[in-house]
Amino acid sequence: MKVLVIGGGAREHALCRSLSLDPDVTALHCAPGNAGIAEVAELHGVNALDGQAVAELAAGLEADLVVVGPEAPLVAGVADAVRDRGIPVFGPSAQAAQLEGSKAFAKDVMAAAAVPTARSYVCTTPEEIDAALDAFGAPYVVKDDGLAAGKGVVVTEDVEAARAHALACERVVIEEFLDGPEVSLFAVTDGETVVPLQPAQDFKRAYDGDEGPNTGGMGAYSPLPWADPKLVDEVMATVLQPTVDELRRRGTPFSGLLYAGLAITSRGVRVIEFNARFGDPETQVVLARLKTPLAGLLHAAATGTLATFPPLRWSDGAAVTVVIASHNYPDTPRTGDPIDGLADVVAQDAPKAYVLHAGTKRDDSGAVLSAGGRVLSVTATGSDLTTARQRAYRAVGRISLDGSQHRTDIAAKVADDAAGA
Repeated sequence: MKVLVIGGGAREHALCRSLSLDPDVTALHCAPGNAGIAEVAELHGVNALDGQAVAELAAGLEADLVVVGPEAPLVAGVADAVRDRGIPVFGPSAQAAQLEGSKAFAKDVMAAAAVPTARSYVCTTPEEIDAALDAFGAPYVVKDDGLAAGKGVVVTEDVEAARAHALACERVVIEEFLDGPEVSLFAVTDGETVVPLQPAQDFKRAYDGDEGPNTGGMGAYSPLPWADPKLVDEVMATVLQPTVDELRRRGTPFSGLLYAGLAITSRGVRVIEFNARFGDPETQVVLARLKTPLAGLLHAAATGTLATFPPLRWSDGAAVTVVIASHNYPDTPRTGDPIDGLADVVAQDAPKAYVLHAGTKRDDSGAVLSAGGRVLSVTATGSDLTTARQRAYRAVGRISLDGSQHRTDIAAKVADDAAGA
């Protein structure tokens, strides 16, 4: 199977790494990729938002499968352009991707499918915003209706900060605050059959102790020892399958990766948001534990044959990923700084720990430089969370990036709790 992956972040590096380990993959390509992905795939310079350019590349490569990683190309209809060329593609249509592209659309789908979620108002005027903020009270949850690269949500006790964020958005969803821990659950679907992956938990805030601004995610772990063993079955029955069924009923079937961001509240499971693609950094830990070869699973979703795909196989161990971010992230990050120590991780920690590149590039001399806010995802596996965590942070310690930042408490509490249980 010849596979083309679209995107250039740590999620795509995780996908490419897993695909490169699949014996059925005979050629692996990525566009545009990054410095790390270049080690496992052939890179191509193409605008990931240009559906026709992506389709031309896929046809020229005689790709058997195209995997669209990020949300922006999906919402822009890149998967549609590839599908129109008769090439199997893992990723929803532009219409189905509105499940992530529009919070208001997602709320409408959830209401029709009786999916449990937070009560909310869609607001377009200052008067509607003030009425919604007043109705729910603090803490205020304000979400930009459109794509915002993981940074469009403000949760605050400060009504003025909430109002300012709302006013800066063309259309905004204001909703009740959901208490309880958050869980990410991915599911692969061909529009009818839904196959859940293992749950993970990510860390959204920039600093230790869940302090600081919201980010795209600073780390993640899987499995969740504290979660109810019936959680996946419950989410399948009340969230994932009803959503896929409702989208098919509307004539916009969802094929690809459906990501449910969940809150385990005192009143039960509630959907915080849907994404239409693999999440970052949860993908890094979920794929680290998946033993089933990835290409066949994604191809089955792309070709409508998931119903006959064998049950997924998982490692019994754990995985932890720690994000190394640039100076000043999540505000305007500093880029162009050299990254040292990557070879040391390969030499001393592989294969139990490895580095997935997010925002990196090579200069003319071949040196790896920072090229984004989130720069690296250092990922490790182990027999339990404590071991995986120790391996991840040992590898983090070998890497040098001037001014960089990372959280030191990824999976710390749950590892301690599990060890003490």
